[in-house]
Amino acid sequence: MHRRAFLLLPAAAAAGCGYHVGGKADLLPSTIRTIAIPPFGNETTRYKLTNRLPGAIAHEFLARTRYRIVPNPSEADAVLRGDVLLILSAPTVFDSTTGRAAGVQLSVFVRIRLTERATGKVLFERPSMEIRQRYEVSIEEEQYFEESGPALDRLCGDVARYVVSAVLEAF
Repeated sequence: MHRRAFLLLPAAAAAGCGYHVGGKADLLPSTIRTIAIPPFGNETTRYKLTNRLPGAIAHEFLARTRYRIVPNPSEADAVLRGDVLLILSAPTVFDSTTGRAAGVQLSVFVRIRLTERATGKVLFERPSMEIRQRYEVSIEEEQYFEESGPALDRLCGDVARYVVSAVLEAF
């Protein structure tokens, strides 16, 4: 009998420890059911990232939470606004024979603010978040292909995951 109780103790402890199945979290205030993510502002000379980020963040919210994403901010319970502040690209590895960059790091700095539309209350704010993505550049001219596009896609995914995680962890 004591042996069974000993075996059931970890299961009982795990059941009440606050863990839950991943995905579909509802961690914002209960008044928030819909979120709008308008186009991001852009303080850089590059435009592709600002075009892709709202969709990537919306996809991440849909995949990880029960919040609905709506296109019109006036129909949303909360509005997530963002600005791309800076995009940096720097070589990290050089080929010793050609002197060309063989690795590049992209860094993006974004400003994020989630506001409850009805009250104007700021639910979450990050004045500057930095997210990085590294990619390799082929040094063989026959095999060279432009990697910055796929790296930008990965960077958008990284930004989206980071933003949604930061918002959800704030509650």
